[in-house]
Amino acid sequence: MLKKVQLFESLNDEQLQHILSIANKQIFSTGSVLFHENEPGAAFYVLLKGSIKIFTRGSSGEEKVLSLIGAGESFGELSLIDGRPRSASAQAVEPSTVLTVTAKPFLELLRHHFDITHHIMTELCRRLRDTNQHVYDLTFLDARTRVLKNLILLANRHGSRIGNKITIRIPLNYDELAQMAGVPKQALSQVLRDLEDRLILSSGSNEYTLDLSRLNG
Repeated sequence: MLKKVQLFESLNDEQLQHILSIANKQIFSTGSVLFHENEPGAAFYVLLKGSIKIFTRGSSGEEKVLSLIGAGESFGELSLIDGRPRSASAQAVEPSTVLTVTAKPFLELLRHHFDITHHIMTELCRRLRDTNQHVYDLTFLDARTRVLKNLILLANRHGSRIGNKITIRIPLNYDELAQMAGVPKQALSQVLRDLEDRLILSSGSNEYTLDLSRLNG
């Protein structure tokens, strides 16, 4: 399973065995919170199976979903690197299996494996660019465009393509999808309904299928 994780793709079997020696495998049920926003960071995580949502809460308790972590992705490294509290919370949205590496072994790993350090730097840069783009989208794009763009981003990161159709398995409800796109729930429903009426999109249980041939048309 480790060989399928992009973070470790350049490591040989001996190095992968070292990762296993400093990591613990944990299984989280749906709804389990791995860590809370503003608490001290104690561990770094690699998701082997399942889905994890990263989210924050406003002062009045409203939730904002920032991203959906899929198998093979890592998270939780930021507070271990800068020593500050968690910037967001993480919660399993379906049964999930993770590898957990605590702070000291994680920093030792970065010190001795530049490939891993470089990958994490690249990932953090990507997230910063995503944040900048999200701010731009909220400022300049209308609700419909934001929904369409978010759907395409989810398809790129979590979709599987066969021919002209991309199937996206998203274990998030309408409220959470609307939060990710930064639109009201009604706007999300309206856009998805319009896409279904035009046969561009079909939906099932936690699953959406995009027909690219109709989208291009």
